[in-house]
Amino acid sequence: MNRTDIADLRKEYTRDILNPEDLPENPFQAFSNWFDFAIHENVHEPNAMVLSTVQNNRPSSRVVLLKGISNGGFVFYTNYNSKKGRELLQNPFASLNFHWWQQERQIRIEGKTEKVSEQESDAYFNSRPRLSQAGAIVSAQSSVVDSREALDEAMKQVMALPADKPLERPLHWGGFRLIPDYLEFWQGRPGRVHDRIAFTLLPDGSWSKCRLSP
Repeated sequence: MNRTDIADLRKEYTRDILNPEDLPENPFQAFSNWFDFAIHENVHEPNAMVLSTVQNNRPSSRVVLLKGISNGGFVFYTNYNSKKGRELLQNPFASLNFHWWQQERQIRIEGKTEKVSEQESDAYFNSRPRLSQAGAIVSAQSSVVDSREALDEAMKQVMALPADKPLERPLHWGGFRLIPDYLEFWQGRPGRVHDRIAFTLLPDGSWSKCRLSP
């Protein structure tokens, strides 16, 4: 595909409209409503979100999975020694982006991250399938690995352990919680004149809501 072909790719967004009064005053409730609708619409992996971090003024993004909403924040799990883990420990400010293309919707979220408690990380780790637990144990995420075969062999060794013996969560693996101070709900509209409704956290803990120009 050449540049002309890419430039000609175009889709008009016509599915829905969004006005400020369509969203609750609480952005977490607004998020929950949209998320539940994405599930109802059978969106593929509705909890997939782009996590963006910054280190030394250089941004980095990747897709991770939302695994909970608790204590006023959005929770995901990773290896704390991974690239994203190290970046968040150095600079806790980050952003999330949910893109549900079937519904022509996005939700952008910005805020500050913190580690979840060890108890919360333990509880989630223990709820994972054993194969996923083993993956967290053997992966030195973001580090150089000799070969695929080395990874497969490490997985075989962990999976060969007695099935009735619980696997323990590695101390370097756990959750982060992003506590937002900004959320934006985006609905695609014709002619790229999209609807954008933003929530901003105020000093008194309340939220302001307004429409943004597309």
